[in-house]
Parts: sequence; structure tokens; C-alpha cells
Amino acid sequence: MTDRDGRLTIGELAARSGLAPSALRYYEQMGLIHSERTTGNQRRYARPTLRRVAFVRAAQRVGLSLEEARAALDRLPADRAPKAAEWNTVARTWQRRIDRQIADLERLKERLTGCIGCGCLSLRKCSLYNPGDVAGTHGSGARYLLEEEKPEPGEAHASAAGAGGGER
Repeated sequence: MTDRDGRLTIGELAARSGLAPSALRYYEQMGLIHSERTTGNQRRYARPTLRRVAFVRAAQRVGLSLEEARAALDRLPADRAPKAAEWNTVARTWQRRIDRQIADLERLKERLTGCIGCGCLSLRKCSLYNPGDVAGTHGSGARYLLEEEKPEPGEAHASAAGAGGGER
């Protein structure tokens, strides 16, 4: 029940936001939202918390992590709706992040199309699983398949090497 100061209980915030109380407690633990405690140690949320929850959900919908959402929220006022200039600053940050994500996906799409086009699944030539023949620097044989050597981050993926099994 909303208290006399207009603050929401966790149940009311859950009902109005569409999130489970456990998710709201997690958001609070992550520093995304904040509550005050009553003398009976119950959580009470200010009404602007609804906007913050909606903001976090929008951030997740566009592919941002909770940490990225928190960083954006840290730049916005906690007690009122952001002004246009404040929101535009956050929106530009999100747009740059989304543009990088789109570029990464486009590069992946191009590589995937090339891989399907040739059908080789060659660990020596495949630009998707083994760009620049990184696996070849570890010597011959099915090293990833046998797990003798694990690829370093950015190198060929072990699962892909297992799928291809080596030069065909």
C-alpha cells in the first residue's frame, strides 16, 4: 500500500513495473534503484523509481548490460525525469554502443556468408573460425579437438575446431 508520502511498496512497484519483487531486490543490490526503509524495515520506493526501472528494461532491450544501464543512470537525476539534454547525452552513448554492435554483427554476417559460400570449414583458410590461421602457429594436428592446447582469447574457438576437425 502506498504510504502517506506517496512511496511505493515493493509489491506495488512489482505490479506496476511488471518485474518480480526478487528482480527489484536484485536491481537494488546492483545499485540500479534505491529504497528507503520504514521503522518496520520494509522497503519503500519513491515514484521516480518506476521511471528508473523502465529505463533499465529499455537498456536491456537494446542489448546493454545491467552495468551499462547503471553507468547511464549514474549520469541522470534520481529524483525526477531527465531533461532533454540529459537524456540526449545518454541516448548518444547508447547509439554509439548499438552502432558498434551492429558493425560487429555485420562483420560476423560477412564472414559467415563467406564460410557457407565456400563450405570448406578449413581451419587453415576459414576466416570465421581461424582468422589469419592462428591455429597453424600451434603446430599440426587436431590440437583443439584433443585439448592439448587451448586457444587464447581472440584465437580460433575450440568448438569450431572440433566441428571442422582440421584441414579437409
